[in-house]
Amino acid sequence: MEKKHHYTGLTDAQVLESRQRYGVNVLTPPEKETIWDTLKEACTHWISISMFSLVALSVVVAGILVGGMGPIIWSMPAIIALATVLILIVGFFGGFGDPLFKILIMAFVLSMGISIYEYCWVGTGFKTFFEPIGIIVALILATSIAFVLERRNEKTFQSLNVANDDTLVKVIRNNNVCQVPRKDIVVGDIVLLETGEEIPADCELLQSLNLNVNESSLTGELQCAKTTDKACFDKEATYPSNQIMKGTIILEGYCVAKVTKVGDATESGKVFEAAQVEEGGKTPLSEELDKLADLITKTSYVFAVLIIIGRIGIYFYMGNADFSTGEGWINFVTYVLNTIMIAVTLIVVAVPEGLPMSVTLSLAFSMRKLMKENTLPRTMHSCETMGATSVICTDKTGTLTQNRMQVADTHLEDISNNLLAEMIAINTTANLDFTDLKNIKAVGNPTECALLLWLNSKGFDYIALREKIEVIDRLPFSTENKYMVTVAKSVELNKKVAYVKGAPEILLGLSNVSAEQNQAYSKQLLDYQNKAMRTLGLAYIVLDENQEVFKDGKLNMEGFTFAGIFAISDPVRKEVPAAIKECLDAGIQVKIVTGDTSGTAKEIGRQIGLWNDTDGEKNILTGVEFAAMSDEQLVDRVEDVKILSRARPNDKERLVKLLKQKGMVVAATGDGTNDAPALNAADVGLSMGDGTAVAKEASDMTIQDNSFSTIANAVMWGRSFIRISSASCFSSLLSM
Repeated sequence: MEKKHHYTGLTDAQVLESRQRYGVNVLTPPEKETIWDTLKEACTHWISISMFSLVALSVVVAGILVGGMGPIIWSMPAIIALATVLILIVGFFGGFGDPLFKILIMAFVLSMGISIYEYCWVGTGFKTFFEPIGIIVALILATSIAFVLERRNEKTFQSLNVANDDTLVKVIRNNNVCQVPRKDIVVGDIVLLETGEEIPADCELLQSLNLNVNESSLTGELQCAKTTDKACFDKEATYPSNQIMKGTIILEGYCVAKVTKVGDATESGKVFEAAQVEEGGKTPLSEELDKLADLITKTSYVFAVLIIIGRIGIYFYMGNADFSTGEGWINFVTYVLNTIMIAVTLIVVAVPEGLPMSVTLSLAFSMRKLMKENTLPRTMHSCETMGATSVICTDKTGTLTQNRMQVADTHLEDISNNLLAEMIAINTTANLDFTDLKNIKAVGNPTECALLLWLNSKGFDYIALREKIEVIDRLPFSTENKYMVTVAKSVELNKKVAYVKGAPEILLGLSNVSAEQNQAYSKQLLDYQNKAMRTLGLAYIVLDENQEVFKDGKLNMEGFTFAGIFAISDPVRKEVPAAIKECLDAGIQVKIVTGDTSGTAKEIGRQIGLWNDTDGEKNILTGVEFAAMSDEQLVDRVEDVKILSRARPNDKERLVKLLKQKGMVVAATGDGTNDAPALNAADVGLSMGDGTAVAKEASDMTIQDNSFSTIANAVMWGRSFIRISSASCFSSLLSM
């Protein structure tokens, strides 16, 4: 801790006043349409209003004609009222928003009109209603299947996306340390946070010790050093070094912080609010069906008009027109009415009532299939949009890689395994969660966790080693020193020892190594770095009992024994290279958007088969270069770009919009709060299963296993759906 202070915190009265002034610490969820809202919208649509008017008109007409036709005429308003209710059901299920469904509704109304005429005036019997019944049944089935499936998926999605606002947070209030639910935190609260805890609100640091924060959910940065020391502030950091943000995680260290913003006013809240603006347009299939609906409408109308003109022309040509008598006028009017009925019948017959049903069933099948394969689509149309995708903007960490730092290689000196185990176990502060032995989780600094995982794979119990060995003193890691030192009583050597781990080039300078050894290590380090691996050196020195190890926060000695180098990387998922090849072979571009360095991104691109020897400067941009270029400059270049490295929070959203400007169908992945605008802007946003609630809310699909191969699988299923739909459309056109 940099300085000791005494904090009293807020009183109960101040807590209530702060909550009244600044609000609660909960992100306001987007408004969800209720069943009543849906019904109200359906009832006030112009189609419904037209049908209500038709019911009223039919009652008036029936009242006028009942004297001449008898009670049978009252079946007309009754049937129209029933038809209105059925059309309202279609509207409730969302049928009023689709042009093809509107044509089918029109066909149903016209067909029902013909059937009523034949039933009431011609006396053909109830069988005349089979045609309109078939149309309305197809309409209700097609719309209800989509409605029920999407509602069910939305419930599943929401159950997976419940934000845990009841998690307890340590806070100082009324001069006491107590625990309150996260949602009850208010502006002005003094919170106490330590390794592994999620930051409950935007805060300003009051005190900190060796504090590192995982800001990947907000900025894309996996590890950010935070401090109250202004001399150590990172001027290039997205957020000031003395500020910690809601939703980010303490990787290591401890802090006391004052809450400055809560709920919607936090940085996470601002991004969440911005992501609520709907930017999605029509899906490719919707556009094609709109064109088909327009073609059917125009073609059927043209033929209907030609039939009316032709039949009336024939009537006059055959000499049947006789307007000198009343009977002649009646014959002509009857002929014209029959002609109109034929034209209307043509319009009804031209409408492919089976097409919406076949499209809906195909989408439902694709949706169910994807749900069984680690994909949760929120809407049916997101399935077909995936099939039309022409470019995928993907994260690197966790999607292309395993998001789990591991020791990839070692270059060790000839020292005992027991001593090496001591050096790692004692000189680390991270931990491993063994709850699931098949999936051991890292808790703390990712690099330290990689060492502990390696140690565990060698059969050593780091917890037992820590319990056996007495720690005398410790110097935490700092960006200035680039090393961490622990002074302990070694069980293996039975002596007082200083263990140090850190940047290999620093440790080599402190160690007794020959020029040849130094040169060999430097060559090895360069090789590891070219492969985008992090490197970590280990060294130790046996101490005299009264020897001064530290002075002014630094090591006060040299002559260490260098133990070797660990090369650490986040390995590529095994299934990703094949999935990338499948996408590229299918004509789908893949673009990596990452906060990592260009070297790391290119190496990952090379490992997955995206980056090759022919690629050069035109195929990669950094966040700084990207921000400096105008949209006009970028539009001509975005298609060639394969990697956007050192990407800033808003770069992905801008890239998505530029690609859409080029006429591409864009899928974008994201797991962090900062990804929400890009997910919302993309034609189909893909959130990750372990992503933030904000990212999931902005997405169209959730990839539950986080893997790119699952994304590729969703694209292929979407394409199979498009092939089925294309065949249905073609057969419908033929039948028309």
